[in-house]
Amino acid sequence: MVQPRIQTTETLIIGSGMAGLIAALSLAPRPVALLTKTDLLEGGSSPMAQGGMAAAVAPDDSVQDHAADTVAAGAGLTDEAMAMLLAADGAAALREILAERSLPFDRAPDGTPLFGQEAAHRRPRILHAGGDATGRTLVLSLIEQVKRTPSITIYPGAFAVDLILENGRPRGVLAHHHGIGWIFHQCADVVLASGGVGATYLHTTNPPENTADGLAMAARAGATLADLEFLQFHPTALAVPGADPERPMPLLTEALRGAGAPLLDRNGRRFMLEEHPAAELAPRDVVARAVWRQITSGAGAFLDCRTIFADPHNREHFPTVWALTTESGLDPRAAPLPIAPAAHYHMGGVLTDENGRTSLPGLWACGEVAGVGVHGANRLASNSLLEGLVFGARVARAIAAQPHSDRLERAATPLSAATTITRAMQAAAAVGATGAEGCIQEVVSSIRRVMYENVGLVRNENGLQQAALILADLDRQMTEAVAAGVAFGPPSAEAVRRWGEARNRLLFARLMTLGASNRRESRGAHERSDYPRQAADWRRRQFLRIDDLTHATPLPEETRLAR
Repeated sequence: MVQPRIQTTETLIIGSGMAGLIAALSLAPRPVALLTKTDLLEGGSSPMAQGGMAAAVAPDDSVQDHAADTVAAGAGLTDEAMAMLLAADGAAALREILAERSLPFDRAPDGTPLFGQEAAHRRPRILHAGGDATGRTLVLSLIEQVKRTPSITIYPGAFAVDLILENGRPRGVLAHHHGIGWIFHQCADVVLASGGVGATYLHTTNPPENTADGLAMAARAGATLADLEFLQFHPTALAVPGADPERPMPLLTEALRGAGAPLLDRNGRRFMLEEHPAAELAPRDVVARAVWRQITSGAGAFLDCRTIFADPHNREHFPTVWALTTESGLDPRAAPLPIAPAAHYHMGGVLTDENGRTSLPGLWACGEVAGVGVHGANRLASNSLLEGLVFGARVARAIAAQPHSDRLERAATPLSAATTITRAMQAAAAVGATGAEGCIQEVVSSIRRVMYENVGLVRNENGLQQAALILADLDRQMTEAVAAGVAFGPPSAEAVRRWGEARNRLLFARLMTLGASNRRESRGAHERSDYPRQAADWRRRQFLRIDDLTHATPLPEETRLAR
């Protein structure tokens, strides 16, 4: 078999969202290789973020209040120290950014920042950029900075297949590059900033590339995972009649409800008034389940934006929503918009400490792929971009604080054994066979359907057990199909990516189903119809490793990373 090319760098970052871009820029002028599987850097969820970035920088706000709101939204599982760190570091970073104008946040005519209100925040503290195009505006600005930084080498169209370990420590990543083939990126440190898991579900607001890649890679390497059962469903995804289920559902930003858009049933009744004292500004899990109940009861659910868009100025304030609705043939000025909950943001991930260290030395994680504990059982709105900003920078500082000579030696020392590389390449070599490709597509469709139906907004033991059996059988089918495949020359980049994403989705789905089955209570985004109340003995985080799929025994509560 052809051996991969070898590229050596000090730090390898996987992912080009907010967290990955910030980490790369913060490490400059140290050498960094930045891998993204999309053809352009602006992939993943960060460019799609409409709501904004929360930060306690207004004169009447405080870090303590922001941290308290974060803890309250987390339903008893938020790490309070991490919430305070997020709020404090975030406020300090945003004050500096606003003073230097290094990122294009929206301002009033007199130059003062504009603050929006969103659900579960006690006061307006949401900064926007480009109205409801915050994520895209900020990411494009960061991308331009990355492109101007000589120490950062960008590899688009690069699918990271596996971490390569030696003596229990990652020595690099095997990746398949479009137009090039296999490259082993040898390095001293690997940073996972690979984003979320939404494309594991049939209905999601996430882009197709959010296939749990980094989380699954870390799991296969033996890393500890945390809080996998907690997946936030966005309550107001635009339910366009006849839309392609393979495409992401358009997101109607939380800021619309913050600006006064009510939720109505088909008779015009504001159903959230009966659900929560904060009505439409209740925590997302509360709103999402209320919307779900309305839909399943036949009453329907709609977001009424007529008053907002009657003012032409608001078309500029919410340009993304205006474009999405009009492109879908809907007029938000004329009638309430049909909505449905969709898989949106994963609170769990690869367990890390406050500096992004995972349980494997030399492996780091930041952004949505990381399980730092700041979101608990339910993320506070607009804390995700802030998390990428704060922890991307913290990972970079922690890596840079290591002895430079040790890192150079680790990056340069030849790998003594490469059996993992060979096995990964052999498995990928068979995926170009027609039978294997057809099986992979069927597996992906089945995963997405069973996860949405059985491990979705409301769960129960029967559904979870059924999901576990189906997913285990899909794992067997895919393994057999790939093993029986006949390689006709080197696999294409597209075939490697399809295979890799399918096995990543499948591993994540099995682990998440196990986590949801273990947690026999309802808390935050995890709702069990057979265990409808919170349980005092489950007011703790849950940790899993890949071996638990065989042993079905979760790690003990005292499992922690050294801080």
